[in-house]
Amino acid sequence: MIGGMSFRIFKTSAAVFLESSDAPGLFRHVESGFSFNELFTSSDPAAYVAVVYDDAGNEVSFNPDIPFAAPLGDQEVWAAGVTYFRSRTARMEEAETAGGDIFYDKVYEAPRPELFFKATAARTRGHLDHVGIRRDSTWDVPEPEFTLAINSEGKIFGHTIGNDMSSRSIEGENPLYLPQAKNYTGACALGPCLVVADAPAPETGIAIAITRRGEEVFSGETSLAQMKRSFEELAAYLFRSNHFRHGVYLMTGTGIVPDPDFTLEEKDEIAITIEGIGTLTNTVEKV
Repeated sequence: MIGGMSFRIFKTSAAVFLESSDAPGLFRHVESGFSFNELFTSSDPAAYVAVVYDDAGNEVSFNPDIPFAAPLGDQEVWAAGVTYFRSRTARMEEAETAGGDIFYDKVYEAPRPELFFKATAARTRGHLDHVGIRRDSTWDVPEPEFTLAINSEGKIFGHTIGNDMSSRSIEGENPLYLPQAKNYTGACALGPCLVVADAPAPETGIAIAITRRGEEVFSGETSLAQMKRSFEELAAYLFRSNHFRHGVYLMTGTGIVPDPDFTLEEKDEIAITIEGIGTLTNTVEKV
């Protein structure tokens, strides 16, 4: 990062705001000279943001507790699976009846990771927006994920929070149903901001809380130290024989999986918190 300084980028429906680690709590309104596509195609994204920040002028008053759009332009969102031991165990449990449990055990140990397409930019929801559960699914969970921002050259330059909404009943029925379990309206959310900074420490915590009619019905936590694979390894595999003209976001898997007797319901509130980024909050709707 530039002189050790990092940035958080917030996107509303009408504006972009920047916050630097040198002036936490103070935000600069970016009126021109910035786009997420330019950021993700810059060979030095940190330097690009630093210039935009310096040109943005004085700090302005800003309420960070408002809805935010997902922090992206034309970037696709991809995801990695079975990168935590807890995820391996849960996937084996859900697929055991259909005989697919062995695949999850194998991919956890294999050199090549599981990678799959998650969402287009237009399908990605932001902070305080709704996320979806399928009407033809009976077992649904959110998956809180540390999400990498990778430029068009394959360089990791930042991160955000991802919510990889999933139908465990559909994926558990047959692993070949993965696209239906993972790709549907409201299945992906990012936010509340994009952090342009070096990767955080392994002990960085990830936490989730789900409330229903004002009462907490599930909570869990893990840390990046529980990941089996490195960020660089996942990014390198994603860019094998694959070109991302506008850069890409990569969700890195989940280490928090509710017990089998839990499923999301309409109007549940999901709050995912990662140290150094903030909290991504979404309300569940049926789609």
